Amino acid sequence: MPESFTRKPYQIATEHGRSNVTVDEGESPLAWLARRRGRDGRALIEPHQLQAGERLRADFTRANLMPRTTSNWASPISSDRRGAAGDRAGTFTETMVAARQRVHQALDAVGPEFAGLLLDVCCFLKGLADIERERNWPARSAKVVLQLALDRLARHYGYVAQACGRAHAPLRAWLADGATFSVDGESA
Repeated sequence: MPESFTRKPYQIATEHGRSNVTVDEGESPLAWLARRRGRDGRALIEPHQLQAGERLRADFTRANLMPRTTSNWASPISSDRRGAAGDRAGTFTETMVAARQRVHQALDAVGPEFAGLLLDVCCFLKGLADIERERNWPARSAKVVLQLALDRLARHYGYVAQACGRAHAPLRAWLADGATFSVDGESA
């Protein structure tokens, strides 16, 4: 697929103002599933499911849990085992530790039945066909199991499919003594 179709520029709000970023929309299987429509015309995964999966992925990335594929040339090899362990312990930041705790809490909340699937799809970005092949599942069954796993993950994070509550909140206004409230020139 040409690069122009998968990479798109977006603007995001940061603490320092708006920033331009490039997003590879073909990278995440969840984003692909959110864009695809089923036979009934609905998205294969709902927005709250996508949000939960991407939050797990963000915490996984912040926690630096992705296995290394190359050597670590940043720290020297120490012959003293105590020194090597002390060096490694100093490299963990509070952000990493907190993110690891959030990942473990989320995976504990979804249970062992769904934890592996969520790690494969959300964090390691494996496709559903690959997962079905690896686990000897029937064709197109991973989609259903993933939807159940994402629902449980969304429930853990407090995301719901629809907002609940009254359609309209009552209008309240605090006025000074003797003041009147008007809407479009009409006094109340």
